[in-house]
Amino acid sequence: MDLDIKGKVFIVTGGSKGIGWGIVTSLAAEGAIPFIVGRKEKDVLKAVKTIKESGGNAGYALAELTLPDQCEKAVEKAWKTFGRIDGLVNNAGVNDGVGLEDGNYADFMRSIQRNVGHYYLMAHLALPYLKKSKGAIVNIGSKTSLTGQGGTSGYAAANGGRNALTREWAVELLPYSIRVNAVIVAECYTPLYDRWIKTFDNPAEKLAGITEKIPLENRMTTATEIADTVAFLLSNKSSHTTGQLLFVDGGYTHLDRAL
Repeated sequence: MDLDIKGKVFIVTGGSKGIGWGIVTSLAAEGAIPFIVGRKEKDVLKAVKTIKESGGNAGYALAELTLPDQCEKAVEKAWKTFGRIDGLVNNAGVNDGVGLEDGNYADFMRSIQRNVGHYYLMAHLALPYLKKSKGAIVNIGSKTSLTGQGGTSGYAAANGGRNALTREWAVELLPYSIRVNAVIVAECYTPLYDRWIKTFDNPAEKLAGITEKIPLENRMTTATEIADTVAFLLSNKSSHTTGQLLFVDGGYTHLDRAL
């Protein structure tokens, strides 16, 4: 299917690694122009170089997403570089393990800022340009908002906020024909996931215990599978889809894992 997004510009936060990188490569493969916003210069420049060496085009801005002035400069750079912004993918975040019993209020509030605060800020800053293009927003979320995980109150609360904002923005932006959806992720093996799994005494055993409970094919979701759904939601092929939480998770969240 031709998604008809060639030449369109999509901002992707955290687009140099993991799920974000999957989204960037899927967009570039469709002829779109991903604009990567990230903190680590080495990773971001490598990602842009890889896209360009493959015959695509990409842009970037370096930004710490918890700092509003850097977010503002990133969005402005995307507009000044390409003269259009057709969509925003809010992807960056970290499962930082700020729990209830062993956490504290300051860390909890920082987790909210790190994981949902910039979702609002980036959308707010991109909105004037999205109104011009009748663009789309896709928020990346996590199963933790529905299933819980234990020991990660901040991240779970932030993801609940991502889900709520998806539907709130879908309503608010109806007059501008801006669609807003979310892709909810369960188990996808990213660099951050790898770091987490290695905190256990027996990582291989822990990983096997997780994957055997994923109903569809007992395997992890790939970043590409998530990315292709994001690309579809950004395109006009999903022109009457808004306010939806799409679970790309092999049935992990909703099917009986005792199957």
